[in-house]
Amino acid sequence: MSELSTMERLKVWARDLKRDVIALWLAARDPRVPWYAKALSAAVAAYALSPIDIIPDFIPILGYLDDLLIVPFGIWTAVKLIPEPIMTDLRAKALEHHKPTSKAGLAAVIFIWLTAIAITFWLFGLMERW
Repeated sequence: MSELSTMERLKVWARDLKRDVIALWLAARDPRVPWYAKALSAAVAAYALSPIDIIPDFIPILGYLDDLLIVPFGIWTAVKLIPEPIMTDLRAKALEHHKPTSKAGLAAVIFIWLTAIAITFWLFGLMERW
């Protein structure tokens, strides 16, 4: 058996992450999954499937930090909370589904950005008074 190259291993890892995001999206709706795993699965899937990020990719280094660290850690944590037989079933179902999009994730990211902007204006408004 030949060893996979680094690039091939990264491709397999990325494909598995995509499959697991869809599996988590399915887990958030599955009655067999505990409520705390559903909550985390829904949050991770919504963020991963959202068309925009909290930290935009054009920001050097930080822009890719969520894609390279935060999202995989969230997926790993959510997968660990779901019983293995259920996760195996969800992974099989995920291979049959197309990648969904998350309007809730989009709304959450927009809400976070608007809140951050409002807080910034409020803080600068307070600073002007000093």
